[in-house]
Amino acid sequence: MNHLTASLTPYKRRPLWALLALATLSLSGCDSTPRERQEAARTAGHELDTLARKATRKIANVGKATATYHEANRARRARPLDPREQIAMETKLLGPYSGQVNALTPADLPNAYAQFVRAVRTERATFTDRDWDYARAVYQRLNDQLKQIRMDMPTRYEVPIRARQAEFVALQAGHAAKGINDATKQAK
Repeated sequence: MNHLTASLTPYKRRPLWALLALATLSLSGCDSTPRERQEAARTAGHELDTLARKATRKIANVGKATATYHEANRARRARPLDPREQIAMETKLLGPYSGQVNALTPADLPNAYAQFVRAVRTERATFTDRDWDYARAVYQRLNDQLKQIRMDMPTRYEVPIRARQAEFVALQAGHAAKGINDATKQAK
């Protein structure tokens, strides 16, 4: 039995020696001097500073473009909408519900919102900023009618209406983001 334990003892020590040898080799493999590491850190710091300056300039450009876009938006929205154009846009966006927004019932309103969003989704690629103003006016009329009949509306109709409202707001925000992006590109 002693013979068996005596033969295992050298093997127990080998992993320790191997581990020490590996640690020694890994420490001696470090070629860089403190000066070289300091220079590498300085270079990395300069690169980060350069990237930070570029990012600051880009953010400033986007901020200026956003301000310009919003200023043009405010000026355009200050002009009143043409009633004939408003009727034409309502006809285009509401289809069979056009001209009867004030008479929509709780059962009709979800379908009117669906028709509206479907038409906006289809036409958005060709919409000008002014077309979006007219679409927003139609959306506002639908929302005004919703306020009028909300108390008579079953809850099951509210979820589809809210979904359509959220989709229109998202489409509108996408258009605004595209406008800001275009303004940023022009500012360069």
